[in-house]
Amino acid sequence: MPTAPHPRNTDELYRALQENDRRPYGRTRTVTAEELVEAAEQFAEARPLVHALLELQEAYTYGSEPRKSPVVFARLLTLFDEQPDEFDERMRHTVFWRFKWVANALLALPEIPLASLRQWLTEMRDRYEKAGLELQPYYGQAHRLAAHVGEDADLAFELWAGRRRTRLSDCEACEICERALHHLAADDDERALRAWEPVLAGKESCQEEPARTVSYALLPMLRTGRTDQAREMHLTGYRACRRNPSMSGEVGRHLEFCALTGNEARGLELLAENRNLFDDVDSPLDQLAFLTGVEVLLQRVEHLGHGELPAAGYPGRTWTVAGLRAEVRRRADDLAARFDARNGTTAHADRRAARLERAPLLDTLQLTLRTRGLDEVAPAAPPAPRPATTAVPESLPELIVRARELDERGHPDATVCWARLRTRVADPGYVHPDDPAVGPLARLRADLLADEAARVGDKEDFDGAAALWQEAASRYDEAGEPGHAALARACALLPASEIPTPDGDQEAGAKAAALTAAHRALVRLHEEEAAGLAPYQEARLLRLRASALGLRLQETRNEEDIAPVLAEVDLLLDFATRHGIAGQASGARLLRATTHALSGDLDTAVEQTDALVARLREDGPAWHLPRTLGLRGRLRLGLKDAQAAHADLTEGLRLAADWPSDSSDTARLYTDLAQACMRLDRPGEALRHLTRSAELALRHGSRTEAFCTYGTAAQISLELGRVEDCIALLDSVLAEPDVAAGEVDDRLVAQLRLYRARALHAGEDLKAATAEFAALAAESAGWDDDPGSHGLIAAETAVLLAESGEFGRAREAVDQALAAHALAPNHEQLSSSLREIARLQAQRHGAEALADARALLDDAGKVADEARDAGYEARDRSLDSALAYEHGRVNAYAGEYGTALAALERALGLLGEPGPGDGHAGEWAECVRLASVVEGLYLERPAPALARLDAAVDRLTALGRTEETESLTSLAAQLRDEG
Repeated sequence: MPTAPHPRNTDELYRALQENDRRPYGRTRTVTAEELVEAAEQFAEARPLVHALLELQEAYTYGSEPRKSPVVFARLLTLFDEQPDEFDERMRHTVFWRFKWVANALLALPEIPLASLRQWLTEMRDRYEKAGLELQPYYGQAHRLAAHVGEDADLAFELWAGRRRTRLSDCEACEICERALHHLAADDDERALRAWEPVLAGKESCQEEPARTVSYALLPMLRTGRTDQAREMHLTGYRACRRNPSMSGEVGRHLEFCALTGNEARGLELLAENRNLFDDVDSPLDQLAFLTGVEVLLQRVEHLGHGELPAAGYPGRTWTVAGLRAEVRRRADDLAARFDARNGTTAHADRRAARLERAPLLDTLQLTLRTRGLDEVAPAAPPAPRPATTAVPESLPELIVRARELDERGHPDATVCWARLRTRVADPGYVHPDDPAVGPLARLRADLLADEAARVGDKEDFDGAAALWQEAASRYDEAGEPGHAALARACALLPASEIPTPDGDQEAGAKAAALTAAHRALVRLHEEEAAGLAPYQEARLLRLRASALGLRLQETRNEEDIAPVLAEVDLLLDFATRHGIAGQASGARLLRATTHALSGDLDTAVEQTDALVARLREDGPAWHLPRTLGLRGRLRLGLKDAQAAHADLTEGLRLAADWPSDSSDTARLYTDLAQACMRLDRPGEALRHLTRSAELALRHGSRTEAFCTYGTAAQISLELGRVEDCIALLDSVLAEPDVAAGEVDDRLVAQLRLYRARALHAGEDLKAATAEFAALAAESAGWDDDPGSHGLIAAETAVLLAESGEFGRAREAVDQALAAHALAPNHEQLSSSLREIARLQAQRHGAEALADARALLDDAGKVADEARDAGYEARDRSLDSALAYEHGRVNAYAGEYGTALAALERALGLLGEPGPGDGHAGEWAECVRLASVVEGLYLERPAPALARLDAAVDRLTALGRTEETESLTSLAAQLRDEG
């Protein structure tokens, strides 16, 4: 199936070749290149065919198809020999350069005899000598062959490395890597790292560098104690090579790095992300490097006892770690044996064995914000149950009795007992005890339904919880337990009142009305059933009554709703105290403190939590302490005492470790502690707490909450400049199976993708950022209920397209943003985007783009007019002064200096001279500087420009803003020197 229209003439062919050159390497680019070669063959002249063949060879080389590259080059060489005049100097240079590509391709194919490899190098040498070219590139290829074979590598290195570089030498970055690998083969980590320094520092780079160097340097960095650098390089280096068939060996080394640093779970995650490499890599040498890295990882995971975990492997079947390891080992052993048979050495088998025999270099190295262990990576795996703090009986009758007794007290260990009972009852061979103390099987099944209903309700699945409580009530009726049945029906009323209306959006007051109705129903049920309720059941029903009104207050925040809540709390506290039900008594006190907090009386709420904490420390129940400390921590945050809040929340987390995380709301404790850390300017600690909170929420099934928390962590990491941390976190979250399958709310996923796109932009990966923004803009165009978000995304997309030089597409995105703005105004962001695109277009294309740039600024002017009419005030710069300044810049780029100066003087008039405490002194100084540049340098009127500068320097100096005077003083000196 063709991927592009068939070119009808050479102009169309060259345009198609240019367009294909912008595509990423892969099947689409390769197939298109093949089609363009066929198209080029129709033309009489040879030059179009030469260009097409060059493009096809590049596609094969960087698409990891070494078998095809030499065939294409043979055609090129024939044309070069037969029609040398068709090759200009650049094309001639390319032909000689690509002798090296063919040498590397043949090296990667074990079926090519060693004699043929040497024969090709002889051909290369002869061709270079005949053309009068120096032989350093030839000796470079000879060294590569010697290093590959594992014989005479030192001599070959000296013959190559001692020669002067030529125009046909590999790029500096690639040669640095080869020299470093020679030192690495000699086990000299320090010398290798010194050699690599220019590449690792970003001073030398190319298409494959520094990603290739980074993958090799990771383990030497660890061995020499450079762990922080290794972590940073892993994040940046992996992103540069992931999913890329021509860099599969590099991916394999990143997997190996994960395996040797206690990051096996991340390794499996990265393996899944690169599953395409099992199928897309056609180079046997690259396959061997990739598979060996995969095997190092799988071997480590299996050694840790997780051989049955699922693993992403060859397509067409489902793999476990152990099964995939066996298959990978078989294939990699075969490849190594084939290379060694061809080379007549054991070099490849020895190198494989050395990698597989390496012991872990670190027990643990936190590579990303989302650190998970192997226990957490199995799909839908529930959290490992915490050992109970009380003895859990093995005897089935005793276990049932213990579960009920703990449940009556509200003890968290009841969950452990119910979990064990659920497993035993589900066993096909289960036999229910014939014991009066246990009761019938229907009673036990009702108990298990009630426990499940409570857990489902905690996840805010209100429909499910209400249905389960009703089913439990029916089972209790069947078992002859009217008190339990009544309580179950009472428990169903609260979740039923929180079920959203069919359209998903409750009318104002609807939820409050539903909670009021639920409270009335609870009171009525209590009056009807009180005589048949045990004290602990009646206390629970009273707690439900108080909770219904507490939830209503939370919804309405009406002052008249406070007293009814406190009255219900008093009823509960009096009843629980009289009957010695400690858990419900402390729950009542906690609810009372919460009610005061909701009413805005934080001081009283803190006093009551102080008293409750003291009581719980003295008399218990101990499992109520984490939640109580959590509430007090939140209250202290509200009172702006972040240090005290941090202390409470830290202690709450410490104590919560003794109990199941859901019973102590541990995820909430981590989130609140993160907020305290941000208030204390400890963002790194905050990030750790946020990601831990999200992971707990994820493990307990609260996936929306988890993804929102991850989004917050990503946003903070991006604001802190931790770009690679942000990208790695979001890559991991977006790879979650339910996200990838489209089962998570599309707006939430879009928000995560937006953060990632911004991080890619901040990380200067403009191509990837633009692609993600463009995709989001296309998707959000259908959000008829949320034009504001679409407008924001479209405006950001337009700026990135402009930064990439795609001004036509940028204009289309701007038009989308303007249309969305008409429905949901976003004055400041849209104005900023329009101004920035106008600047970029004028800066790149000068006078040629002036009309288009002015049209964008006219649109920005309309936005500013609308903002003024709407009474909107910008948070940062005035839209009018910012627009006038941009008119100045755009016209200056276009050479319209008179118009530019007039615009800048208008901007200065709108800004006004800065005064004490003014926030726009820097903006004013920059405007003065640019106006003086235009007037003094381009309009060649230095005197008024100097007068403007001197006056501005005096003004800023008087205000103590000496930092802003530096650029003005420097410009004044330049004008005086030139005058």
